Amino acid sequence: MERITEHPVLQPEERKQVAFTFDGKPCLALEGEVISSALYANGIKIFSRHKKDDGPQGIFCANGQCAQCSVIADGLTVKSCITPVREGLKVETLKGAARLPRVACVQEFGRVEELDVDALIIGGGPSGLAAAAELGKLGVNTLIIDDKARFGGKLVLQTHKFFGSVEDCYAGTRGIDIAEKLEEQLKEYPSVKTWKDATCLAVFSDRKAGVLRGDKYCLVRPKAIISATGAREKSLAFPGNTLPGVYGAGAFQTLVNRDLVRPAKRLFIVGGGNVGLIAAYHAAQAGIKVVGLIEAQAACGGYKVHEDKIKRLGIPVYTRHTILRADGKEGLESVTIAGVDEKFRPLPGTEKTFQADTLLIAVGLSSVDEFHAQAREAGMDSFVCGDAEEIAEASAAMFSGKITAHKVLKSLGVMAAPVPEFWFDRLEVLKSRPGVTKAPAQKDHDKPVYPVLHCRQEIPCNPCVTVCPKKSIKLSGESIMNTPKFAGDCIGCFKCLLICPGLAVTIVDYRKDKANPTVALPFEIGRGLVKKGDKVRLTGWEGADLGDAEVTDVKDFKAENTLIVIAKTTPEKADLAASLRLYPAEEGVRSPADLSRAEDETIICRCERVSLGEIRRAIRAGMRDLNQLKAVTRAGMGACGSKTCSAMLLNIFRSEGVDLKEVTAFTRRPLFVEAPLGVFSGVKCQTEADEKASWSNF
Repeated sequence: MERITEHPVLQPEERKQVAFTFDGKPCLALEGEVISSALYANGIKIFSRHKKDDGPQGIFCANGQCAQCSVIADGLTVKSCITPVREGLKVETLKGAARLPRVACVQEFGRVEELDVDALIIGGGPSGLAAAAELGKLGVNTLIIDDKARFGGKLVLQTHKFFGSVEDCYAGTRGIDIAEKLEEQLKEYPSVKTWKDATCLAVFSDRKAGVLRGDKYCLVRPKAIISATGAREKSLAFPGNTLPGVYGAGAFQTLVNRDLVRPAKRLFIVGGGNVGLIAAYHAAQAGIKVVGLIEAQAACGGYKVHEDKIKRLGIPVYTRHTILRADGKEGLESVTIAGVDEKFRPLPGTEKTFQADTLLIAVGLSSVDEFHAQAREAGMDSFVCGDAEEIAEASAAMFSGKITAHKVLKSLGVMAAPVPEFWFDRLEVLKSRPGVTKAPAQKDHDKPVYPVLHCRQEIPCNPCVTVCPKKSIKLSGESIMNTPKFAGDCIGCFKCLLICPGLAVTIVDYRKDKANPTVALPFEIGRGLVKKGDKVRLTGWEGADLGDAEVTDVKDFKAENTLIVIAKTTPEKADLAASLRLYPAEEGVRSPADLSRAEDETIICRCERVSLGEIRRAIRAGMRDLNQLKAVTRAGMGACGSKTCSAMLLNIFRSEGVDLKEVTAFTRRPLFVEAPLGVFSGVKCQTEADEKASWSNF
């Protein structure tokens, strides 16, 4: 079983085991677990065979938006990432040529329920929860829905501490804990109804939203609607991108941090934004070897402290690199990368191949804005917040939700005052991209104990300033974008070290030995990995090797789920040391490749297995309408509704020199995701097997 039984932050819960089968093989799941996670826990990564070429398929988004993880469960095709396992469930590989059982309509539920509310919030992530709390404070009749079993959105996948402002967005608190805080505060407001496992299917022209809650369909008629629907991960085109083991970073975090399943042994990551950098760190926490991370730009786009903390562990980061291909038979076996020039063209002679069983695609996010568009077309008072409006950090999403709620209050006539202007200024700061990186500060004091602040990039963050009991850590300017500096006295309380989201604070202490100080280092990788008396390898703020040191103590701050490793070192190294190196970096195997080989074989539409070559030929023949392209090639016709491939299709038009103003967009499907037809008419469906079983009870 591939389960995580020990984790430095997450505590596995005791849950009842549930027996099920996959293709006749006995398997065990945990009560409440979804099928995809249960299959991965049982070492199963192939969920289906594509009807076009019988190619193996696994998970991709693990978020219910694509259909890559579809399986047959008790005779019905379901998305395994959102379908819970139940005792005795018979799960089978979905095969293109397989005959599915006939479905019989056997029972009517009656008419569809309708519900009137003042405000409907679609999405229970950080922005949606923050908006609901603001509306609840003034007694607004609010319904917040989310298609998951837990509120919190991506927060429930984040084990790291958050940046931003302590006052505005819980900076210095782990994402998993912020999710609980945001949900818990809704209990204070009786006017706010919460629906989990409730999927919005569409916002219709009669100003009603269709919501599928379990197996019951409901029409919600709101006076105002808020789309807090977050974002979906972008895909990437390269040969081998459909192999089992190639999927999004969010899916990986779902398996590892939500469901405590270890889905990989050797992991490679494409993308140096915050999502990719954080996923690398989460993998290290789960005991997974991170072989490397590549970024096509000259520098990673994510926060430098995220990049630095994985480089300190020994995880190599290759900038100005791209992925050439992924290879394997029934799943990913290797990844080939290459350096790129200033126009992002692969450089011959720079190819390297790494053995890996999992490849994470973390190349950016796209806003999920379909419901907002439908509501505006229907003439509704429609609002949008969080990543559905603009991609940013969760800290900004929370403040965005708060602002949006006040816009709703004004539209409902509950409040006449406009949103304070300084709120917008604060939101812009929280949304800020990383600024300049400054040189390390020079020591200008002779204090016997003091913090060293290794965060040198301008990012919105102030927890260390807020928590210092002596007020000795200050920002170099009024904005929280300014880097902090130490000026005053230190008592060695470790508070700044423990709260720092970037693990970028260490404490140097000369009080016991003026010649050989100790340095206290934050450590979140694993309990028992480092012990008193061990020889460890110190690293600098950007991962430079500083040599060996002896561990004199390991302190376990369980309330913060952080260890502090105290090591004896020299005065020259004390101020430079930032972490411990755990892993030797791999070089990869030099593997000259034909860079022009089989580019046209790259799959663009995963659902229908439509290749880059097919798309190019259609464009070169003069096709400029995505709907016509869909009719001819089937690109965009699959179950995901073109959510995965539409952005890539537009990129191909650009690469072919076509002005996107000439391209007719896809006609949007009326429903956001698939739904059983029976729910709209109040009819329950059963398979032939279910029908026979029910008759046998008479």
